[in-house]
Amino acid sequence: MRTGDLIAVCIQNLLRHKARTFLTVLGVVVGCCSVVIMISIGIGMRRAQEKTLAQMGDLTVIQVHAAGKGARSAVLNKKAISRMKELEGTEAVTPRLVQENVPITVYGGRDKRYRASYATIVGIDLRVAEIMGYSLTEGKWQPGRKNCIYAGQNLAYMFEDTKRPEGNNMVDMYSGDLDENGSPVMPPPFFDIMKTPVTLELDSGKEDGKKVVQTMETVGKLKEDYAKGDETYMGMIMDIDTYQSLLEQQARLAGKKQEQQKGYQGALVKVKDIGSVAGVEKEIKKMGFRTSSMESIRKPMEQEARQKQLMLGGLGAISLFVAALGITNTMIMSISERTREIGVMKSLGCYVRDVRKIFLLEAACIGLIGGVVGVIVSYGISLLMNLAALQSSSAFSDVMMETESVPSALSVIPWWLALFAVLFSVAVGVGAGYYPAGKAVGIPALEAIKHD
Repeated sequence: MRTGDLIAVCIQNLLRHKARTFLTVLGVVVGCCSVVIMISIGIGMRRAQEKTLAQMGDLTVIQVHAAGKGARSAVLNKKAISRMKELEGTEAVTPRLVQENVPITVYGGRDKRYRASYATIVGIDLRVAEIMGYSLTEGKWQPGRKNCIYAGQNLAYMFEDTKRPEGNNMVDMYSGDLDENGSPVMPPPFFDIMKTPVTLELDSGKEDGKKVVQTMETVGKLKEDYAKGDETYMGMIMDIDTYQSLLEQQARLAGKKQEQQKGYQGALVKVKDIGSVAGVEKEIKKMGFRTSSMESIRKPMEQEARQKQLMLGGLGAISLFVAALGITNTMIMSISERTREIGVMKSLGCYVRDVRKIFLLEAACIGLIGGVVGVIVSYGISLLMNLAALQSSSAFSDVMMETESVPSALSVIPWWLALFAVLFSVAVGVGAGYYPAGKAVGIPALEAIKHD
């Protein structure tokens, strides 16, 4: 029989008993929906976890810490930084220089009127600052520019007015009025840090009063990011070589020996993708350094999400298995009713393989129709679930006064899941129809013709 004839016979047989075919297809639809929805909930849970981790920090950034002060401890110096850059999967590396034991005062305004006695200053390789995830709200990155800083988002509120009395010499960033939406408006600081140069003074720590003085220009304002550090909030970042030079000058004034061989306190390693984090982190540990990243949190959470996804998918598969039993039952009943017809087909010279194809094609069509309809219904159910989750989350956010956060989708159906569901439904249909098709082929032609 030609393919067109097989399809015509298949459709004719399915439409012969519409109610039975409808109920069988309905069983496949329910089973397909169960599988898709259960797996989509698992995917939604995993993406929500990834979003939560991303808010805690960049998933592809590894923080490297110096091994210690022992004589045999690995030194986090320029040589070690170069080795990290050569690791497979590494996109960028920057040392991170922080010096908390050096008295540094930051001044702004005419005649050093405004003073910040404490500010977190971090030196990094500005050429890779943007790759590392630092972002600006004002200005632009100028890594080749000398004597410049990138101020934290609220660094200007760290300054006190030296001409005002104590207790009234700073701007309270939380003392502003509310706007028309009820959100607080921050009052303006004493000066615009983007338009006013600042001066760094590094004290020698001696009674001679000698200081290292360097005027810096603010060329960018950082976006606040607690995952990066306090420098994005109430501090600043600058070129690591410039910062190192200032610290060396301060050390000479303080009469201290230069010990550059001790290296940096830390470094940041940017990895190309999440899958490479574990391997790069392992290699860095082999070099003798301590590391920290979101991988230690992400991996257990990912395993837990995968287990839940498998469990939910298994529950859905039970429904599809029940639907497969329905297909088998329908095909067996069809064989019983069409035994005489099968005998006539064989007597007229119809090939045995064609008889098998007819029943397998009918079962596959039931699976295909049920799979397609099931996927369409699944998208509708997923949309309703996400709308309900969005409304409940919005109501909760209004109560908590946190309306900026966008909730993650409860159910996510990617294209590959929809395609898998349709193909799997067809496979279930063919599998369920294999036994009835074999039974139809095994009926002798003469016996079938005599069947009432």
